[in-house]
Amino acid sequence: MPTVAISRDALFAHLGRTYSDHEFDELAFEFGVELDEVTSEKIEATKSDTVKLTKEQLAQLSDEVIYKIDVPANRYDLLCIEGISRSLKVFLGEMDAPSYQVLSSPSSDATTMTVIQSNTNTIRPYVVCAILRDVTFDEARYQSFIELQDQLHRNLCRQRTLVAIGTHDLDMVKGPFTYDARSPTDIKFVPLTHTDENREFDGASLMEHYETEASCKHLKPYVPIIKHSPLYPVVLDSEETVLSLPPIINGSKSRITLNTKNVFIECTATDLTKANIVLDTVVAMFSEYAAIPFSVEAVTVNYINEVGDVVKSYVTPQMYTRNETASVKFVNSLIGIDVDPGAMATLCNKIQLGPACILPAEDEEEGPLLEVTVPPTRSDILHAVDIAEDIGIAFGYNNILKTLPRTCTVGREQPLNQLGDLLREEIGRAGYIEVLTHGLCSTHDNFTALKRHVTSAVSLSNPANVEYEVVRTTLLPGLLKCLQHNKSLSFSGGFKIFEISDVVLVDDEHVVTDTIVGAKNSRRVCATYSGPRSGFEVIHGLVDRIMSLCEVAPQEEYVAMSGNAYVKVHCKEGWYYTIRELKTDKSDVGGTYFPGRAAEILLTSPKNGTKKEPVVIGTFGILHPEVLGNFDILYPTSAVELNLELLL
Repeated sequence: MPTVAISRDALFAHLGRTYSDHEFDELAFEFGVELDEVTSEKIEATKSDTVKLTKEQLAQLSDEVIYKIDVPANRYDLLCIEGISRSLKVFLGEMDAPSYQVLSSPSSDATTMTVIQSNTNTIRPYVVCAILRDVTFDEARYQSFIELQDQLHRNLCRQRTLVAIGTHDLDMVKGPFTYDARSPTDIKFVPLTHTDENREFDGASLMEHYETEASCKHLKPYVPIIKHSPLYPVVLDSEETVLSLPPIINGSKSRITLNTKNVFIECTATDLTKANIVLDTVVAMFSEYAAIPFSVEAVTVNYINEVGDVVKSYVTPQMYTRNETASVKFVNSLIGIDVDPGAMATLCNKIQLGPACILPAEDEEEGPLLEVTVPPTRSDILHAVDIAEDIGIAFGYNNILKTLPRTCTVGREQPLNQLGDLLREEIGRAGYIEVLTHGLCSTHDNFTALKRHVTSAVSLSNPANVEYEVVRTTLLPGLLKCLQHNKSLSFSGGFKIFEISDVVLVDDEHVVTDTIVGAKNSRRVCATYSGPRSGFEVIHGLVDRIMSLCEVAPQEEYVAMSGNAYVKVHCKEGWYYTIRELKTDKSDVGGTYFPGRAAEILLTSPKNGTKKEPVVIGTFGILHPEVLGNFDILYPTSAVELNLELLL
């Protein structure tokens, strides 16, 4: 969930009234957001362990109270003080939801964006634009304008990979505008980060500058998006002045200041739908400061081919208002309330889904339909369930009466979960500390760092970073990274950790096994011992303990005592296990272990069929020094990993 930091006094000024911290916390909860923290600049500085300030420096910091508010990840209209205060005032019935007005351009040439389609298609193919006329900025509004762009870049824009926002002083440039993609050496301009008009960069040198200059480290993460492309996207005016080099930086000439009156907004993108949502959000939030509140001037975007013919054209911003329907009966049953259609339509006004109306029933059994009006700021409304959720907020969760279910059922744990919980308690009693690690990891950690061949794994098509490339196929990397991040602790007495969780395996036989997604979960238990000695016998002891708890006997004991009542009490009939050396050169997982110091666990059970051929349910042994080096672990370590599902 994104967290928005807002000045308490500024927020109350927007709301037109004051609240105590407790009262505002209650209001935020009723509205569906959360007041996460009440802090200040000075408090934040004292909490930091990395930055130590003197008493004089602390005295200069502000005591102004800051509210940190957690908002839902899909509510882009709540990422700034304008959106939050406006929504709260509508929710409290102190104002009506605004109606947005798209004005036609008084000068078609000055407000036209021409896209050189053949060039931009290779890097960022789309652009949408808008103009805010006669906007009045002050310091607080200006800062909120910048912060909203930063919030959108982090969330909806996916760190500028999907959309990049450029805002410019329209009076400092001259339309019509052009969106093109050119060779890096052909793009020369003074970037926004430099006020010295003589310090001009071309595209290539600017990328190198941002990668190495400490003062520009906030721009470094965006450099790889375009650095290795043969063409860089660029937005220019009619005099070839560079407005922006998306998604990196704007030009200095079109810099927005407190004196800016007319704002030109352009959003370049790889996804046109996301671009329109971003543009509509920015316009909706700050058009209230225009001379005509909640109005915006349209821009025509023309795509031309190699010979200059217009092949596609549209007008932005869309500020699209649409109607969606939901059954009144469905809304009531989903929330657990009994509200008549008229009252439900009234509730829609509190959540900016009005005006709403009641349509005649298409199906007598379903009853009448509620038709709501979805404004351009509510791109999160996709389904009748979304409408029901917002009506629940408007009705008030605390007003929903608690009722007993009409059916009587008895629930119990799944056998696999029950086995896992019982084992957690016993392994904990054996001196192991339980950890919970990420289900996603890098391909390097999951395979290469463990000295295993890279095989099939469920991978993410658009991972957030290199640490989240694949869904883990083994629990071992998570435990080793846990050891790596706890090197400061004492390992003199041995450090024992374990995890019982799922891995995800590619299921090539999904047609047969009916796992439609082509993947399946597998419950595993994994434990490590790290200390001054290898601890092979410690891990071996844990293996025997787990088997004993699951009532599985060693093969020798089972054979010797198969007719003894003792065995029948403590061991399941037909269940036994054996330990044999793991051939590290012939096993997929063998490279993880030190040669000659690893074993595999074989289980024989009635499930194996009439031949009762044993199946490998896990491996354990001393980890290879190279594996330990890959995870920067300084002590000898032994590990075990078992498939719990085969022990049921």
